[in-house]
Amino acid sequence: MRCSVVLFCVAALLATPVHAQDSAEALRQDIRTLRQTLQSMEQRLDALERAEGRAPPSRPEVVAVAPTAIAPAASLSQAVSANVPGTGQAILPPRDSVADPSSAASRPDSAAGPTDPELKGFFAIPNTDTLIRIGGYAKLDAIADTRAAGDEDQFVTSSIPVGSAHRDTSNFNLHAKQTRFSFEARRPTSRGNLRFYLENDFFGSSDGYQFRLRHAYGQLGNTYAGYGYATFMDADSLPDTLDFAGPGGAGYLLVAGVHHSFEMGKGNTLTIAAEDPDSQLAGTTYDTIAVNRLPDVTVTARMERDWGHLQLGGLARSLGYDGDQRDERRFGGGVQLSGSASVGEQDLLLFGVLGGKGMSRYTADLTGSGLDAVIGQDGRLHALSLQGGFVGYTHYWSQMWRSNLVYGQLQMARNAALAADAFRQSRYGVFNLIWSPAPSWTMGMEVLYGQLEQQSGERADTVRVQGSLQYNFIK
Repeated sequence: MRCSVVLFCVAALLATPVHAQDSAEALRQDIRTLRQTLQSMEQRLDALERAEGRAPPSRPEVVAVAPTAIAPAASLSQAVSANVPGTGQAILPPRDSVADPSSAASRPDSAAGPTDPELKGFFAIPNTDTLIRIGGYAKLDAIADTRAAGDEDQFVTSSIPVGSAHRDTSNFNLHAKQTRFSFEARRPTSRGNLRFYLENDFFGSSDGYQFRLRHAYGQLGNTYAGYGYATFMDADSLPDTLDFAGPGGAGYLLVAGVHHSFEMGKGNTLTIAAEDPDSQLAGTTYDTIAVNRLPDVTVTARMERDWGHLQLGGLARSLGYDGDQRDERRFGGGVQLSGSASVGEQDLLLFGVLGGKGMSRYTADLTGSGLDAVIGQDGRLHALSLQGGFVGYTHYWSQMWRSNLVYGQLQMARNAALAADAFRQSRYGVFNLIWSPAPSWTMGMEVLYGQLEQQSGERADTVRVQGSLQYNFIK
């Protein structure tokens, strides 16, 4: 009988005189009328079947598919916004985050993340299967340092000046470099869901607002290729801070690479990656250069549950240099265990611990520092030992108010081949209070403490107070 209803409605539409459809708007009106008629008749049939003691059968959304090519764009965006291809129910518990690293992270089959479980804000490109979203936020940071902090825009503890004549000089800074723009596109294909993601901020220079690329990648099904977060890092474990840098002991790197994820049952994945190598060496001279013979290789195992997640990552690297007199090769690498866990209904625990040799590039404090390995006086290459980690605790006072307490530490072994002022150890501490009166509006205050110790044993520390105001474009 249902087939008869559908055929009757379709026949009625086809039988409509041509002169009654002399415009596209008239045709759209006929389709809307037909949809309402069919829905009304199906509701009556459902009521009759219930009265007879039979459950109404499930049926496909016939009318939602038929008029796709000619329905108005607004209707299309409303229809698809609740069912974006590749959403897959987010397993991790929802959370809030100022910097929101989770939204840009790659996930198996491009599933939704804990900070954006509903993937709001997508709209359809007419006459295609592609949906797009334009996102980002504007963020203003007001920063006051009791002593010199090195980097005035973000709290990088490894940059704190030690022994400087101006070490006790206080400073105030106001900037909007974390302001971010993102573009995302999604569509289903016969090979899985396709996602394209592009994002930038303005941390490209220390003395201006130079455009900086953060992400530019595509992902088809479980295969990722492009530029973005290193597979070794865990974006979902990073704590919620107003400061952009975060704890120095966290794994953090933006890099070009390719990886593929293998699903091992619901919530379990194994990911294998090959990424751009960059041997960052200390002790180089005009006649020695760092060389990269093999890509960095990463393997991560991840488990997600409704209480949180655990991720274990392993990294292998080939470090080396070529000189006029000799050349050297060394293998380096390390491991990281990170995760998150709900504590009751209001709180969240975040953590990460890492350690290894020749992996400074993969830490938030030391990336770009040239401390993966050092060339000794005898010409031998020594991979530098490193260990560190962080723990963060989020408490929700109410739906609008939350606080975060974070502590991190990073430590490098002493090495006689390193300069006396080279990095030895850093500590990072944060406490903040964040107010979000509306999803698109966030403001807060934060107190940060940082300490740096050099290979010589000399130390310096500073305290920073930071206030932030942020407006999100899509939230």
